Amino acid sequence: MRKRIDAAQLRQLLSDNMRIMIGGFMANGAPEGLIDQVLAAGTKNITLISTDTGTPEKGSGRLIHAKRIAKLYASHIGTNPETGAQMNRGELEVELVPQGTLAERIRSAGAGLGGVLSPTGLGTPIAEGKRIIQVEGQDYILEPPLRADLALIRGSVVDTKGNVLYKGTTQNFNPLMATAAKTVVVEAEQIVEAGELLPEHIHTPGIYVDYIYQREQADA
Repeated sequence: MRKRIDAAQLRQLLSDNMRIMIGGFMANGAPEGLIDQVLAAGTKNITLISTDTGTPEKGSGRLIHAKRIAKLYASHIGTNPETGAQMNRGELEVELVPQGTLAERIRSAGAGLGGVLSPTGLGTPIAEGKRIIQVEGQDYILEPPLRADLALIRGSVVDTKGNVLYKGTTQNFNPLMATAAKTVVVEAEQIVEAGELLPEHIHTPGIYVDYIYQREQADA
């Protein structure tokens, strides 16, 4: 299977009302070129899963700013005033999830688990409407797995089979999200031939990656 796709092929994967995961932390490691294409395609009413919403000018926050998001799962929104403003106006539904819990909910989806038990949020609005399970005398919230139709991630070096290496803190949520979506597209900063990456340097195996996108100079 040839995994490399261009902008036109990428847009064919997009549709309104999708649930999309977008990697990055404070836009570090965010797939800006893929976000460009979501904006250009006019995709709307998206359910977004992202650790945060960056800023109005960077990362997934650009989709918030363009009012393409209907519902958001995130661990914090304070760095993007537009997110809070839309939430307060009732234009955006927001479910705030503690960051560790968000990571574990995504991981459990990728691992085929039924969720994760967490004490974080007990006695707060986080626990409202959720099942409480007691284990050895301790109460835990049953947090369900988080899956997506599409995961948009970014890799520092990607080989032609889709194996991904992330440099430094750009790794963040990207490898987790690569396991938890029906379709995974990685935006590659650099593409190399299969076999050029040492096995021990691969963070996301290519079996998880459906497509590789590299932003062309004209798109930048």
